[in-house]
Amino acid sequence: MHHLNVAACEFEYDDSDPAGYRCGVVRAGALLAAKETAIKLYEIPPGESLCPYHYEYAEEWLFVIEGEVAVRTPDGEQGVRSGALVCFSAGPDGAHKLTNRSAQPSRVILFSSSREPAIAVYPDSDKIGVWPGDDRDSVMLRRSDGDVPYYDGEV
Repeated sequence: MHHLNVAACEFEYDDSDPAGYRCGVVRAGALLAAKETAIKLYEIPPGESLCPYHYEYAEEWLFVIEGEVAVRTPDGEQGVRSGALVCFSAGPDGAHKLTNRSAQPSRVILFSSSREPAIAVYPDSDKIGVWPGDDRDSVMLRRSDGDVPYYDGEV
């Protein structure tokens, strides 16, 4: 059995994250040897957001452990507090962004499928990210750059 005390986690911060997106993370799924579910704990400081507004092609679940976060969805923005459980559906209807508008840090858990490839769409910036499981092949593209024909560059 693998276990983790979510009340006693040490969050890792990435110094390269830009202002407005500086959040701590614990990759709980990896620590617990999860194979099918991605589980991450996040600490969101006041005034910071967790990821730009996006949607994926797999369900994502949010559980608010501590504090309050503003959740932006296609229906607008709504505050959710400690104890709230939220499901973001796959596809555009599940688009979301979490922001801590309070004066205290918030802590949340996000659950999703760990299947690959993972695809996320960022409507505000017109980007699509693809993560096939090998970082050498991961890519972030602007949708406005246009499609290319299937055989482009092949013959």
